[in-house]
Amino acid sequence: MFRILFSLLLVSFSFAQQTDKVDFIKCDAYISPNESQKTISGKVIYEFKVKRAIDTIKIDAINMEFSEVAINGKSVNFKNSGKTLDLFEGFKNGKNKLTFSYSAKPKQTLYFTGEGENLQIWTQGQGRYTSHWLPSFDDVNEKVIFNLNISFHPNLTAISNGIHESNGIYPPLSNSNVIWNFKMQKPMSSYLVMLAIGNFEKQNITTKSGTPLEFYLDKNDVSKFEPTYRYSKEMFDYLEQEIGVKYPWGIYRQVPVRDFLYAGMENTTSTIFSQDFVLDEIGFNDRNYVNVNAHELAHQWFGDLITAQSGKHHWLQEGFATYYALLAERHLFGDDYFYEELNDYAEQLKRASKTDLIPVMDEKASSLSFYKKGAWALHVMREDIGAKNFQKAVKKYLKKHQYKNVNTDDFLKIVKEISGYDVENFKKVWLEKAGFDMEIAQNYLSKNKFIQEYFALKKSKKSLVELTEILKSNAYYPIKQYIVYQTRNLPFEERKVILETALATNDIMVRRAVAESTPVIPKAFQSQYETLLEDNSYFTKEIALMHLCESFPENRLRYLEQTKNIEGNNDKSFRLTWLALAINTDSLSEEIKANSYQQLLDFASEKYESSVRQNALELLLQLNPNDEKVIELLFKTTVHHKWQFTKFGRDNVRSLLKNQEYRTQVEQMATTSDANMKELYLKYLNEK
Repeated sequence: MFRILFSLLLVSFSFAQQTDKVDFIKCDAYISPNESQKTISGKVIYEFKVKRAIDTIKIDAINMEFSEVAINGKSVNFKNSGKTLDLFEGFKNGKNKLTFSYSAKPKQTLYFTGEGENLQIWTQGQGRYTSHWLPSFDDVNEKVIFNLNISFHPNLTAISNGIHESNGIYPPLSNSNVIWNFKMQKPMSSYLVMLAIGNFEKQNITTKSGTPLEFYLDKNDVSKFEPTYRYSKEMFDYLEQEIGVKYPWGIYRQVPVRDFLYAGMENTTSTIFSQDFVLDEIGFNDRNYVNVNAHELAHQWFGDLITAQSGKHHWLQEGFATYYALLAERHLFGDDYFYEELNDYAEQLKRASKTDLIPVMDEKASSLSFYKKGAWALHVMREDIGAKNFQKAVKKYLKKHQYKNVNTDDFLKIVKEISGYDVENFKKVWLEKAGFDMEIAQNYLSKNKFIQEYFALKKSKKSLVELTEILKSNAYYPIKQYIVYQTRNLPFEERKVILETALATNDIMVRRAVAESTPVIPKAFQSQYETLLEDNSYFTKEIALMHLCESFPENRLRYLEQTKNIEGNNDKSFRLTWLALAINTDSLSEEIKANSYQQLLDFASEKYESSVRQNALELLLQLNPNDEKVIELLFKTTVHHKWQFTKFGRDNVRSLLKNQEYRTQVEQMATTSDANMKELYLKYLNEK
């Protein structure tokens, strides 16, 4: 999974005991989400095998109701603890069949967003949370073949794991709905079970080895298929060859959803990712999906085919997915890109090592350690033992442990067998020791000529003439960016040749450095700086527009007119900046300014995704925090399902309530609001 924060793969002691005695083999689930009630219900059939005597068999099920519970065709008594379905009679040694009906109103993991044709329903079960919407197993070591049959309105599309066999009708469910039947052939951990429903369009391609790829987008975004999914086939073909093990699941699909909690999630056969990565040709140059795409695909082997036994070994999933994503990008973009990314990882790890004192092999390790230090560890190993030995070890590791759970020693044992590598020292230095040794990292980085030149430049004191010549050369763009940023404090007359030469590179990233590093634009540089408004980057356009409007207020109307039709990326950042500038432009009519303000309020409403709402609210809080509409919109953010967004809301609400005038206004609003808003206002007003 690709995200900033995640739930660790914790294994409870009781379930570790259960997997020794009971093996759940297959689950056939017939489920029906209800968007108006935000509930889910259905019938579940589990096939399981009792291997040894056991008193009680538990299935994780958070706040669910059960009925018609039967084992081997006979009704049985059961206990519902609110956290588990407990079975204590009716099963026998050997094979058994369990059936039951259930219903739930999940507080997390199953999310309903939008309505009507904009309705989306999706899951995010990473760690151990699928049990909030489907009775299943929080223990990642219990692997099951999951087959989902989803009943829903025929005008939307349902997606789950495995092969989509057919659409049909299942009698116990509503006959007015279509049933989407999805079948898995191999077992997986419960946290990888997924559901997504929405107004999706689909495109299909086939990989070199014959695996069908399905790409989904909201029907309003069909023009964005190519830039969103760019390089998908190339990365699939590369990873299959590099890993040396054929893609194990038969089909691979990807679907973006609105307000997803993280960047992406590697559900078996069916990755869900954030709508923020759905973009057009220009947006591709700002924040594309390529790395996340490769990361989640790599997880289909590292995490899905083999799964870490516990959080202590979580790096076996995230470190591998992070490193193989980099290898895929190296295949696409070259060595210089690869080493620049590794260097960036190293710099992040070096800075974090001052306070991050938890090693990689610890379930409490930071995501930075699991992902990027884990990737660095693999890079060091691959360089030390050679690419061929590394490939042999990875291939044997996957083949030996496929569809099973693994720990770090399972991998290191195979590495030692194949290469004779000192895995104990490797484990001690890279996995069991906190911190990050930048000196060791630089030895590996310096194998690349670009990195050598970059390090040398940072240590040197070159003249402006020499720096200008580097800008004119074919040096990789981070070197040119560095020159632009490092000269930012020079007087313009001295720096002018640097800026003009940087613009002349026509490199989007180098030109963006000019935009960012020149907030105050000299009159003599105005016309050249204005060309940045034409760059194929919404980031650059936005920065340039702000700086031009600030530096040349007499030309604001011209700049706003020139850029009035630009929406920008999914978070609407460019459009929102445009509106804020319009509101603060004296020469615009009051009608236009009022209309711009109303648009900001609209973007902050519940009609839009959290990324848009947060950007709009940040501007509104600067413009008019005491506007009652702004106050109401801010408080509404605190009940959103996305924790990053609710944190933004809570932090701002609590900060503003420290101001007595603001507090008094909220108190007054609480007396005149409807019951829901009153409850929300009082919740924060009454905090101690």
